[in-house]
Formats: sequence, structure tokens, C-alpha cells
Amino acid sequence: MTNYISHTTEFVRDPNVLLQAFAGEPFCYLLDSSLRDPQRGRYSFFGCDPFEVYRHKARTDLDGLRAAFARYRFCDDTGSVFPAGIVGYLAYDHGLYQERIRLCSIDEFGLPDCLFAFYDVGAVIDHTAGSVTVFSTGYPETDPDRRAQRARERLAWMKDRLGKAAGLSTDGPGLSTLPTADEPAWTGNFTREEYERAVGRALEYIAAGDIYQVNLSQRFSLDHGGDARPRDVYAMLRRYSPSHFGAYFDAGDYQIISSSPERYLCLRGRDVLTQPMKGTRPRGADPQEDRRLRDEIICSGKDRSELLMITDLERNDLGRVCEFGSVKVLQQRVIEEYATVFQAVSTIAGTVREDCDGFDVLRACFPGGSITGCPKIRAMQIIEELEPTRRSVYTGALGYISYNGNMDFNILIRTILADGQNYHVQVGGGIVAESTPAAEYQETLVKARAMRSCLAALRATPAPEGGR
Repeated sequence: MTNYISHTTEFVRDPNVLLQAFAGEPFCYLLDSSLRDPQRGRYSFFGCDPFEVYRHKARTDLDGLRAAFARYRFCDDTGSVFPAGIVGYLAYDHGLYQERIRLCSIDEFGLPDCLFAFYDVGAVIDHTAGSVTVFSTGYPETDPDRRAQRARERLAWMKDRLGKAAGLSTDGPGLSTLPTADEPAWTGNFTREEYERAVGRALEYIAAGDIYQVNLSQRFSLDHGGDARPRDVYAMLRRYSPSHFGAYFDAGDYQIISSSPERYLCLRGRDVLTQPMKGTRPRGADPQEDRRLRDEIICSGKDRSELLMITDLERNDLGRVCEFGSVKVLQQRVIEEYATVFQAVSTIAGTVREDCDGFDVLRACFPGGSITGCPKIRAMQIIEELEPTRRSVYTGALGYISYNGNMDFNILIRTILADGQNYHVQVGGGIVAESTPAAEYQETLVKARAMRSCLAALRATPAPEGGR
């Protein structure tokens, strides 16, 4: 058989309905462009029921994942964006082992640092064309006849389930305005005083010349008491706070719920780009305040210097795996509008060398510079010293690597980790010489607002019946 078989049909539904249609299937994922944009929001991707799951913890490389992936790699010149592949995440903590950072914080969750599921069948939703294409590879079969038979059977299975999705309602807990509810009792890994003291210590490192910038974060946790299913949390979050790189990933014992606006890496053939973000302001209560806050971020020297430093860092990271002279800054600083915040973003692109592949690119750039600091290794050492608990998946990267070699990953910010009946929200900001501890603490609250508000509202709503 060919590399895969496929079937395309009309699809004008909200992709979130697929999480309902396939509820109960293992390792469901939705890589969701809920903000429609020709460049970043044309496609969403869905899949479930993988034939293999790769995990590792405390390893310094991706050699095991690369070897597992190589068994299913194929050449594809059809132009398909994602004709099935592996989907999963690299936790921030993988970067600690990769760079051999001395560990002193507490690993509260003990989750894998790397987890990727191997899918033989999946769906690509084209929002521009109003269609869905189901791809089926027949993996892990290797005998041609058995592989072709499995491909047909799995394609028919997914087509049947997609057909049932047409009768499901997308009316759910999502709201178009900020949910209001009594603020529940959150617990944190910092008190306000402790966080501001940590910012002060970071400023001392900057003054001493150790670093130019460091990203410091704090975590808020909520015992939800089983009052909300993770997929309902995602439904509300994506509706209230849509993003280009939203994601829902069910790893069984835990779920990753993300409304990330930030692209970590995108690889198409040998063309690679990254889009770091630095600089945040809340949206205003009215158009006049909105304009004032937008002008404030445009004119902020602090925010400009933050993004400039990280843009330079990312150029250097890409330069390790790209052809000499090919790395360019395509957009230096663009202000983007989201439901609750303004963000400043840069775009850096290059051409990957012939002797490098996607795993080399991941290795060269991980973790993302926007969530570590500059210089990266020293910033990571200081983060490990100042933050009391390990970050786990927060500020890692989640996305796909297609069997044809294409890949796309977000940075896991604006992300909720569901761990049993507990929900964890972690947020941070870049500390530079001009930072003040009180303002940095306040910025973390702005970034957490949408996630905390959605969880508070769902906590006040009786849980619906049905699987997670």
C-alpha cells in the first residue's frame, strides 16, 4: 500500500465536539487552532487510541524517541501537513537533565519528562475549506496485506465515529464573557512575599552580571473535588480565551489543558521558525483603556529589551542546526491581541542543515528561551534555585511530529495540569533590570486570570454525567 489512505468530507463543527464523540478512548488529543488565522489557525488535529506510547524520565537525550520514530518514518511529497504521526510533550524538566542542571527543587508530580503516543489514524480539520480529512497508515503492521487491511478498518472506524459527532451539541460550559463565581481556596508554591523576595534575588543576579533576564514562575493549585471534567475545563477555556496553539492531551492519569498563544517550533521540510513572546498587558475594560494599555506595551522599554534579548537567543539556538546565513528575523516585534491580554511576539526563521533532523532542532532550542532567560543555562540554574517545585510540563512543549518529518509545537504556557481532582495553574514573567517585585507578581495574576476564572465557574456548576 501507499504510506496512508485518506478520506475527506465536509466538517463545519466546533472541533471540541470530537472530545465528546470519542470520550473514553485512550490518549485523546486535540491540537486546536481556536483562533482562526490563515498562517497559524487554518488546521486543527485530532486523534486517539495509539498503538504505542513512549515515555522516559531523567534522560539527557531523545535517542530512544528518535529510534522508535524511525521505524515509522516515511517520505511524503503530497503536501499533507500531518498525515498521522506522534503527539506528546517534552516537559521543562527534560531540559534540566539535557543541560545537566544541578537539581534542588521538589518533583511533586513525578510525571514523565517525555511522553509521545504513536497514532496510526487521525483527523485533520481544515477550517478554511470547512473539511476534515481522516488519515490511516495501517501501523504498526509491516506485512503489506495486513497493513492495508488494518488501514481500511481503522479508517472506517474513525469515519463512523466522526459521523456520530454530527449529532452532538457543542453547547457546553464555555462562555463568551469572563465567568463570575466566588474565588475558591487556591494554594500556591509561593506566598506573595516569597515570590517578591525571589524576584528581588533574581534582580541581584542581574545586577551582579550573572544574567540579563530570567523567567520566574509560581503555581496555583485547586482541589476541585471532582466537580469538573478536564474536557469541560478545556471547552470553557478555549471559548473564553481562544488561542492559536490550544491543546488538550489526555495521558490517562493526568490531562494537559492549554490555551497557549506561543509557538515553540514549526518545521516544514527544512524550513523552521520559532515565535517567542515577551511583554504582556491586560486588556482594558473599554476601548479607551484598551488603547492606552496597547500603547503602554508598545512604548515600554522594559518589554522591548526583554523580547530583543530572547529574539537574539533564539537566533543563536537556530543557528546551531541551520545553514550558515539562513537564520533571519522576519518580524522584530508585533503586538497581538488576545481575549484577556496583549502580547509582543517576534518571528525567527531558518533553513535546517541537511545533516540535521527535527530531533536535532528540538535539542538545539529546548527549553524555549522565552521561558528560561538569557544566557539560557545560567538562567535555568537560577530558576532551579529560586522556584521551590519542579515545573514538570509547564513551559515545556506540546505538539506533533508527523511521519513525514513535519512538526509543530507550542510552549506550554497558559496551561492547566489536571491531576486527579486537582488542577494546577502555573504562570510567570521575565525579570530584567527594570523589573519591580510587586509589578512582576501582578503580571502573574493577569496571566492566570482566564484559567482561574474558568475553574472557579466550573467548580460552582454541578458536574455533568459521562466520562472524562
